[in-house]
Amino acid sequence: MNALKGIALQIGATFLFTIMSAMVRMVSEHVPTGEVVFARSFFALFPLLAMLTWRGEISAAVRTAHPVGHIVRGTIGVVSMILSFSALARIPLADATAIGFTAPLLTVVLAALVLGERVQIYRWIAVLIGLCGVVVMLWPHLTGNFDTVEHKLGAIMALAAAGFTAGAMIQVRRLTGTETTAAIVFYFQALAAVAGLATAAWGWVVPSPREAIMLLAIGILGGIAQILLTESYRWAPASVVAPFTYSAMLWSLLLGFALFSEVPPLLVLLGAAIVIGAGLFVIWRERRSGIERRLEEAAITPPGPSA
Repeated sequence: MNALKGIALQIGATFLFTIMSAMVRMVSEHVPTGEVVFARSFFALFPLLAMLTWRGEISAAVRTAHPVGHIVRGTIGVVSMILSFSALARIPLADATAIGFTAPLLTVVLAALVLGERVQIYRWIAVLIGLCGVVVMLWPHLTGNFDTVEHKLGAIMALAAAGFTAGAMIQVRRLTGTETTAAIVFYFQALAAVAGLATAAWGWVVPSPREAIMLLAIGILGGIAQILLTESYRWAPASVVAPFTYSAMLWSLLLGFALFSEVPPLLVLLGAAIVIGAGLFVIWRERRSGIERRLEEAAITPPGPSA
């Protein structure tokens, strides 16, 4: 284990994902969302397959005991991606990023409802506080600050994307019981690429040279970011690296201002702070609960035979 390396990989992944989102916002002015989804997923396969080949894990990536489970996870994930990219085309980068932080809180709710996980009162309180933060974030978009229908629709899409992301995470938890990480990542990218390609029937455009380069970069950066994200959890516990996912807020603020001259309303920043605080508390409680469970198990487990 190397905590600093894990943290650095997590921050790097988050930074690349934010750059990818900024590029999605740029190309979405002229390129249909389905075409962007295809580029994001298809070109991401190249760095992923390169890594799997280097590690000798190709066979593990294509081997599966539950193809239907991958189809369900892929369908939910593709819907989330479409909604997320559609939101990026309509609302500022930092706003979309902040609303996306709702996903971990919704995952807690779905874990209790769908998986039957026991959620302690502390985490329920954190979820409720976080959802109040979501209302604060959405308020400027649904009232006077952004009075266009497109902005309102974009905010709703971002929140819906967070909900589907939470659903995808629940399905991933189910798959991890029998499937390898390589298989989960590979089948999602492949299914998302097929789903994006299917949208060609509704009309694609021939991208300009600049847009074509950006579509290629969206996929490559997304694939590399996914690898860095996966690697971060190899080097440090989730409770250590997960909080650094919220560095996306900093990157989105900087890129949003530098590239689009976007400055989020104060209420969006306040709501984001509430949601991030609630998310960090959930992570802290997860870590504390894990430590308490290990101590309890150690206390009731009889010692093994002495050497």
